[in-house]
Amino acid sequence: MAEISASTVMKLRKISGQGMMDCKKALGEADGDIDKAMDILRKKGLATLAKRAERETSNGVVVSKMSADGKTGVLVTLCCETDFVAKSADFTAAAQTLADYALACTADEGTENLLQTSMGGKTFNELLTELVSKTGEKTLVGDYARFTLAGPGLITSYIHFNGKVGTMLQIDTSDDKVAQADALKQAAFDVAMHVTASKPLALDKDGIDPELIEREKAVYAEQVKNKPAEIIDRIVEGKMKKFYADNCLLEQPFVKDDSKTVQQVIAGAAKQAGGQATIKRFVRFEVG
Repeated sequence: MAEISASTVMKLRKISGQGMMDCKKALGEADGDIDKAMDILRKKGLATLAKRAERETSNGVVVSKMSADGKTGVLVTLCCETDFVAKSADFTAAAQTLADYALACTADEGTENLLQTSMGGKTFNELLTELVSKTGEKTLVGDYARFTLAGPGLITSYIHFNGKVGTMLQIDTSDDKVAQADALKQAAFDVAMHVTASKPLALDKDGIDPELIEREKAVYAEQVKNKPAEIIDRIVEGKMKKFYADNCLLEQPFVKDDSKTVQQVIAGAAKQAGGQATIKRFVRFEVG
């Protein structure tokens, strides 16, 4: 077996973040080769992850990032077992690195695509393995979305102060001038905050699962089954209108001014800027 110097052990400890004895043992198994020792430690990290496969990952953070040109935005969650680890320096740094990887990912969704994205010679899956080795907790990428503008517009994100819930919103505009208007930028941010608080199911009723709509109609019909037959349909229609107003973003009363719908708020801000704007899509992610 190769002689393992203290300096080599210290170097591996600095790279891996592992304890002295773990590093010395890994170097012994690798005959002093630091790269091979790192692979051994990573494999041990994977083993730790496998042991904890049944653990709940109800803690973590939501992170977002925008490209320098503002045309691409990402929203992603990194989840772990305890709040203690979620607030640790290693986990926080990994979450910010995850946002960088998400911007570099070529796929707009799918955590496996994100995990296999490589930067600086390492996939995020490899970095995740290293993090698990350090914390000893099951850690995983939860939700992931990546929006890219195809024309004039803007992408805005909002992360709640607790870091556990956030929203990303894409607005398409009639031209770049409208997209850059302060009034629309502020309205977009406010609507992203609105989504975070109001939890809409979809952008509009076309985005709601038809089965859910039919179930709601059936419930409402049952509630008024003793009413005269000629008014039951009208009552159910009224209740569905309220259901859409509660659950469709565009129809929801705006949290900062419930005399207006979200759609009216965005349209008004765009008109003030001399053009038109529509909300294209949104995602809302929450940890826990």
